[in-house]
Amino acid sequence: MEPLTVGVEEEFLLVDAKTRQLSWQGPALLRAAPDTEGDLQTELTRCQVESATPVCTTASEVLEKLRELRGTLAAQARSRGLRLIASGTAPLHESAPPQLTNNPRYRRISEHAGALAMSSPCCGCHIHVGVPDRETGVQVINHLRPWLPVLLALSVNSPCSDGVDTGYQSWRSLSWSQWPSAGPPPRFTSHAAYEEAVRELLASGAALDRGMIYWDVRLSDEWPTVELRVCDVAPTAEEATLLAVLARALVTRAVHSTAPVPPLSHHALRAALWRAARDGVSGQGYDVHTGRLAPMSALVERLVEWTVPVLEQYGDLGYVESTLQRLARIGSGAARQRAALADGGLKGLVDMLSEQTEPIA
Repeated sequence: MEPLTVGVEEEFLLVDAKTRQLSWQGPALLRAAPDTEGDLQTELTRCQVESATPVCTTASEVLEKLRELRGTLAAQARSRGLRLIASGTAPLHESAPPQLTNNPRYRRISEHAGALAMSSPCCGCHIHVGVPDRETGVQVINHLRPWLPVLLALSVNSPCSDGVDTGYQSWRSLSWSQWPSAGPPPRFTSHAAYEEAVRELLASGAALDRGMIYWDVRLSDEWPTVELRVCDVAPTAEEATLLAVLARALVTRAVHSTAPVPPLSHHALRAALWRAARDGVSGQGYDVHTGRLAPMSALVERLVEWTVPVLEQYGDLGYVESTLQRLARIGSGAARQRAALADGGLKGLVDMLSEQTEPIA
């Protein structure tokens, strides 16, 4: 069995190296950036930049490309007196709303969505995994729904926003879920049912175009992939690679599954995602299989056990096990943010984020 392809998109924030406040130089930075394998892109607000790896087939390739893209963006940022940080939300309080990127589509979104578009920027990690066709992709989405809270818990990296500790480990996921086309997708009976749900969002104006279908997992309209969007941007390239190989393993199992789609109500999945955003990987999670709380660490173990056959086949099991062991020692991205906040305040937190975002030399 040939390995499924995988690609990773990462969204970052730019901050001033002296003040640690958000910088609006994103578009100018990207215009000056050298050509690189992969894509560097603007985002809705000028304080954000995005990278996208080329299509990859191995964990080592994903990690190499992520490091290269982070290195390019970090070097460009430093040349302008800025720093690149991987955080799901902006930690410091900003005295003015984010400045919008000068793009006709972004202006249209802002005019339509109002304060939603001008709220604090959110940065995620989006993982594309190749699927044979769109009908199969819809069934993959159905099989992935129960695992979305576990993937979110593994990625939590946004406890602070607007100068305060929010009490959540992924404030990004709570903030982003305010968009009417965001959150977990419903269970679909077919690709036709998926398209009908998209049509309803477009007809209502909840989404202005198909690019605004912001479900936590969706079909890509640009590539023959399923796109997982549930995760916070990862603190390091190594952790982003962990998310990518786990996502690919889950998709692979789903593509080849002959088992019925697990029954899971929409409200139970939303509740499980809320709990994952609140507790992260170190607390309790809502076990969608039993309907009871359980240690999220046990749910992570279940995910790994479920994907072991694929991870072994792809040669990814050792990477997953060693990276999870390291995270058990150093804590999640959210835990490390809180430790930095306690040690050095908000500016110390931003400095720590900058240091861990840049690839290891």
